[in-house]
Formats: sequence, structure tokens, C-alpha cells
Amino acid sequence: MTEISYLAVGPVAALTLGVVVILLVEVTWKPPTAWLGAIAGVSLLGGFILAVAQWVEASDDPIIRFRGMLALDPFAAFGAVVLTVLGAVALLVAWPLVVEQGRRAAEFIALVLLALAGMILMAAAAHFIMLFLALEVASISLYVLAGFNRHRAESNEASIKYFLLGSFASAVFLYGVALSYAATGSLSLYDTAEFLGETVLLDSAALLAGIGLLIVGLAFKVSAAPFHMWAPDVYQGAASGVSGFMTAGAKVAGFAALARITVTSYGPYISDWAPAVGAIAALSVLVGTMLAIAQSDIKRMLAYSSIAHAGFILTGLVAGIDGVPYVWFYVVTYAFQVLGAFAVVSVVSGPSGAKSPLTDYAGLAQRAPVLAGSLALLMFSMAGIPLTAGFLSKLYVFREAVDAGYLWLAVLGAVASVAGLFFYLRVIVLMYMSPNGEKSPAPTDIRVGDPVRLALTSVAVVTLAFGIVPGPLLDVVTSALPF
Repeated sequence: MTEISYLAVGPVAALTLGVVVILLVEVTWKPPTAWLGAIAGVSLLGGFILAVAQWVEASDDPIIRFRGMLALDPFAAFGAVVLTVLGAVALLVAWPLVVEQGRRAAEFIALVLLALAGMILMAAAAHFIMLFLALEVASISLYVLAGFNRHRAESNEASIKYFLLGSFASAVFLYGVALSYAATGSLSLYDTAEFLGETVLLDSAALLAGIGLLIVGLAFKVSAAPFHMWAPDVYQGAASGVSGFMTAGAKVAGFAALARITVTSYGPYISDWAPAVGAIAALSVLVGTMLAIAQSDIKRMLAYSSIAHAGFILTGLVAGIDGVPYVWFYVVTYAFQVLGAFAVVSVVSGPSGAKSPLTDYAGLAQRAPVLAGSLALLMFSMAGIPLTAGFLSKLYVFREAVDAGYLWLAVLGAVASVAGLFFYLRVIVLMYMSPNGEKSPAPTDIRVGDPVRLALTSVAVVTLAFGIVPGPLLDVVTSALPF
């Protein structure tokens, strides 16, 4: 069906309206920063409500599309729900940075909302042109956010690297779209799937090359190896208050787009693309784990850790449509965990800080016990310790990989998880078993504002709740499939 449904663009319209109002209010009245935050909150709440309405509508008619460009299905609705909640938590984490910006606060908030709008469109795109436009809206906003602290050389360097390599990845993605169009004659994800389901290609070289380039382009966005080179420098160079949003949002949107493309359009060719995804997953797990062990800066350690987690998430994708629910479960829980970890970093190193050496965390449990406890919980979850969401996430994707015939990938992931305990537990040991460093902040210098405190509480609840009682989230993600 190509029936028009304006509800399909509801969450994006709410966020875009928020951007317009914030900029107009700032230019006209120059209100206090808190007013801008309130407008952003209303915009995000509106987007969330409309995303829930999408879910209700999609349950009745899951194949409605907006002029053939957007899919109104449970997959898109769930992506919008997750991203609006994630955006709200990200703004809470970044609020000290927003306050620091003064008159530039409106620009910062507007960029976050624009990035979210692009990410939501990535999850809902049913056409390659729409997917590319959404990808660029999200990417360009993140390029600017990475270099928002213009007075810091590290921030400028991060933005330039992100922009140059991101532009290259976008070009690769476009080449993939062109080759896919040459092979199938369609730019619609669903028409492509219909064509491939009914037609036997005698020469599938162009199609396979196109699928490969599409996977490479999106693998860059989720920082999967060997397309990860930008991640450590960008996450370290960007302000600590925004690094978490860049990591979490890009993961959710990137994997949503990758899952929709591979499962919806190229499902009949899973025997061709799944081994390539498995190889990227294995390389990401190895590279991310090995290099994270060698880091002395927690932001770079989290960056390499995110590369390893990209590999774990891809491990679930090799199972095709059967693995999509568990890809959702993993990427959603991990997004909140990494956002919470960067929230702690932004408090310890300052919201606009770039470098965050591990030595700053020595004795943190004595100086800020709640902060140390929050980070310890998140480290345990990312390491895959039982009774946390991270443990179940890995268990589910490994199980799906084994069922799909990728036992070797599951074994490699399990071994890497054990090795990863080293760099996660190292942070916990520093916080609880090491004396205060000479240059560590005094107890009175570490202040956790109410917005960050609320964000950390929300993240801790998600991590523990879905680690102990995963049923509610599993029920939702099992229904959040692309049609």
C-alpha cells in the first residue's frame, strides 16, 4: 500500500517544530536556558506520544507508507519511541554543557533535536532516497555537535575527522544504492524485496556488490571494524557531554537501518550477505576488545568498547529476521548504558572536557560513592555480568548465531567477553581499591546536578530492570519487526 498517513511523520514533525520554536524564541526574546529546555522537553514528549500512536496504528495496518517513502510499522514505531526517550536522557546528561554554552544553547539543543529527527527517519525509511536524506540529516548534525566547542583544538579535530570520513562513507553508501538500482530497477526497499523474491538473477555480481557497499556505509555509522578508525578520536575529542549521545544515537539508528535493509530488501540473499556480516562482527569484536585493553583514557576505552559491542550486535543479525528482536534488545539496552557511562565521564572530567585519563577515577568511590556505584553497574552490564541487561543481550545474540549455524562466531564472542572483563573491571578496581590520585578532584569538586542525577537513575533502572525481568521488553521487540 502507498496510502498517505501523516502519522508516519508525526514524531519527526514534533521534533522539527521544536527546533523552529526554539530558534525563533531565542532570536526574538533571548529567554533563559531553562525555557529552551522546557520547549525541547515538550517537543520530545510530543514525539514520544506520536510514536506510541504509530505503534497502535501499525498494529492494525502494519504496511501503511507515506507516499512510498516511509514505513508505518512496529519497527519504525519502536525506533521512534526509543530515540525520543534516548534524546530526553541525552539532553539531561548534556544539560551542564548546554548551560555552559550561554547564548549558543539554542543551537546545541536544535542540533540534538535535528539529529534525532534524522535518526527516526532512518528507522522508518522505506526508500533508499529517504534513507540517504535521513542519514545525512543525522550525520551533519552530529558533525557539528562533535566540534561544538570551537575553542578546543581536540574538538575541531574530531569534527573534521568525523566529517571527512563520514562523507566518504556516505559516498560508499550511494554507490551501493546505485548498484542495487542497476540490478533491481527500484529504489524502494519493498519493491526491491518483491523483485528479488520473484526473479532469479543470472548474474548477481552488481547486486552483491551493491549489498556489500550498503553494509560498509552503515558499518561506518555504527563504528564496526574495519570502518571504525574515526570513533576513538571523535569520541575523545568531542565534549564529554555530547559523546554519549553521538555513540548511543548512531548505534540505534544505524542498526535499525541496517536491519531493515538486509532483512526486508535482501532477505532472499541472506546466504550471501550473512557471512560478510559475520566476518565484520568477528573483526569488530577482536579489534574492539584488544585495543580497549591498551587504553589509558576512559573515553577511548569506551570508544573501542563500542566497536566490540557493534560486533556483538552484528552477531545477532546473521540470523536474519529471527535475530532482529534480539538486535533490538541489545542495541536499546546498550545505548542507555553507554549514555550513562559518558554521563559519569562528563561529571568527572567536566561536560566540555576532551581527555579523561583513567587515573582521574582512582578512589572515586570515596569521593563520590553514588557516581562510582552507577559507573560500576554500567561496567558490569557492558561486561556481561548476570542480573544485568548486558548479560541477557549477549546470551540472546549468541543463541541466535548458534541457531543460524554460526557457532564459531558465538564462541569467539564468548571468549572476547571474558577478555573484555579486564578493561571493565580495571575501572571498578581503580574506583574502589586505589587511593586518590594526586591530581584527582576533591570531594567538593565533584557535583552531580539534578538533570544528570535523573539521567543516571533512569539508566540504572533500565540496566537492572531488563536484566532481571526482560519479559516486557522482549514482548515488545518480538513485535517490532520490519514488514
